[in-house]
Amino acid sequence: MTITKFAEVKDKLIAIVSQENVLAEKEAMADYTHDETMGLSSQPDMVVKAENTQQVSAILKLANQYLIPVVPRGAGTGLSGGAVPTAGGIVLSLEKMNKILEIDEENMMIVTEPGVITGALQAEVEKKGLFYPPDPASLDSCHIGGNLAECAGGARAVKYGVTKDYVVGFEAVLPSGEIIKLGGKLLKNVVGYDLISLIIGCEGTLAIITRIILKLVPLPKVKIDLLVPFDNYATASQTIVEIIKSKVVPAAIEFMDKESILACEECLGRQLPFRDAEAQILIELDGDDKEYLEKQAEMVGELCLNKGAQDVLVADTKANQEKLWEVRRKISESLKLTGGLKVSEDIVVPINQMPQVLSQLQELSKKLAVKIVCFGHLGDGNIHVNILKKELADEVWNKILPEAINGVFDITVAAGGTISGEHGIGVTKKKYVPRVLSTAEINIMKQIKKTFDPNNILNPGKIFE
Repeated sequence: MTITKFAEVKDKLIAIVSQENVLAEKEAMADYTHDETMGLSSQPDMVVKAENTQQVSAILKLANQYLIPVVPRGAGTGLSGGAVPTAGGIVLSLEKMNKILEIDEENMMIVTEPGVITGALQAEVEKKGLFYPPDPASLDSCHIGGNLAECAGGARAVKYGVTKDYVVGFEAVLPSGEIIKLGGKLLKNVVGYDLISLIIGCEGTLAIITRIILKLVPLPKVKIDLLVPFDNYATASQTIVEIIKSKVVPAAIEFMDKESILACEECLGRQLPFRDAEAQILIELDGDDKEYLEKQAEMVGELCLNKGAQDVLVADTKANQEKLWEVRRKISESLKLTGGLKVSEDIVVPINQMPQVLSQLQELSKKLAVKIVCFGHLGDGNIHVNILKKELADEVWNKILPEAINGVFDITVAAGGTISGEHGIGVTKKKYVPRVLSTAEINIMKQIKKTFDPNNILNPGKIFE
């Protein structure tokens, strides 16, 4: 952006949002140059903090007039570079749009702004005996708007689904600045094309969501967690398949390997249960009938033992359950702190292919002599594959990393899977999109983008090359 254009646009932005909500100094913008994707950052020209839909509309009208890229941003917890301003321009932060507008108990719905922290939203509805199930690992810091942009999932997707399954309506601003309102407090709606589903998961490339309506469900009265250690990946992953086949539907089935557990142990500063096991699965059961749930827990525990589990630890108090889930949610951060540079992929495969895929990932790790650590939501086939640099020299790492990523995706696609389940494509995965989408499919998506955003100002350079 030229100096003259920069000054002119900055003055107009200040008129829209006030001086305090426009950042232009490099130091002040440092937190907005990156998300949680390791090794990826880019400098914007300005950061603008909007406080309402009308301001978002005015900012986009201005950007469209001057052909300035706009990157919408929530909490910056993404893992694929979706909120990184790779083309410069304006980072449009929605952090100040952080109010819960209504909890509608009669319709069991919540109306919220996009900057509300997901965990805080969950806590508020639970006070009313209601439940918002999607629970990304970063729920204590991520924003609900970012969850919509990425269609976030989380551990409870096995039973409850993902973000898109709870969105019944929203207000959004198009790149032109036009405000649209889709859906409402409705459980059925088939008027016209399903634009709600199209915008959810678009990674901020089609519109900016400014007001959200989510459906809620009754809060389960009882919860039981089981932590189950195994001697190897194969037995653990095959047991998950058997649990699904048994027709029991746990709220969550999470997988953690030994390297993950030891990394968490180091970061948490305490010894964790079954630390010598090669793999562990964490199972959550919930419902309203305590006696029935206890019988289900007993049946699942017996199934695990019959399949070769070392033991079954039962957590039926909130304090013990929180200790188990603290470990699971701490894994990604712990691996980053203990493993050095980390590249994370979140592949998805059919559930019955998981034993084979995990075995092949172990073989790939040995073949390339690089540490590959796996954990994630194996109850829905979503494996978080982490490639760690550890002590590898830079030249070795730079040579091995592309081979490792391609190897992970080769294994995934061959098993009938795809390259991202909840982290999105962003910058880091866009060159791999043709591995799973045909030319015709990609061309349709590009035409949709052009229809929404003919000047390509909204989060350009994301999803597609």
